[in-house]
Amino acid sequence: MEGYGVKAGGAFDPVTFLKQPITALRLLSWVFSVVVLGCISNEGYLNRPDSPLDLCVFNGNAAACRLGVSTATLALLISSALLALDVYFPQISSVRDRKRAVLLDTLLSGVWSVMWFVSFCFLANQWQATPAVNLPLNEGADAARAAILFCFFSVFSWGGLTLLSLERMKRVSFEEEYNKLFTPSA
Repeated sequence: MEGYGVKAGGAFDPVTFLKQPITALRLLSWVFSVVVLGCISNEGYLNRPDSPLDLCVFNGNAAACRLGVSTATLALLISSALLALDVYFPQISSVRDRKRAVLLDTLLSGVWSVMWFVSFCFLANQWQATPAVNLPLNEGADAARAAILFCFFSVFSWGGLTLLSLERMKRVSFEEEYNKLFTPSA
């Protein structure tokens, strides 16, 4: 069971767990989600004196801000849950349950990679269409650019998580085949 943060029969080793590529990439994805969420929540909306409603920095399109915030919030929750699953994973004794956990990880990572790509494209498009007149003194411009940039980075971090999960799926499938072939009959 080495490579999962636990030595066979031993206690949880946080140093070994944190040195794993999947853990480092999952923490990086978590940080990217926090940055996007913070940028859009903090400076993504402008208070205009001529309007009672807050105006989204991205071309005044409230859907762009909502998409960025919801994608980042859900990614934050999903990466936290998957990180907890990574901690618990070595204690799952059933190969079938391990396979289900890895399949869930692969599915969520793949879907979230696509969601980040959609968010990146939509936010970049709306930012490109934003007239300079809508941003007095460039309010929120840096935060908007940072949100777009970290959406772009998130596409690759979640894509990397998908690839690492697929690699883990091969190992778990091998364990399942091994157990089928070499379990003693009672």
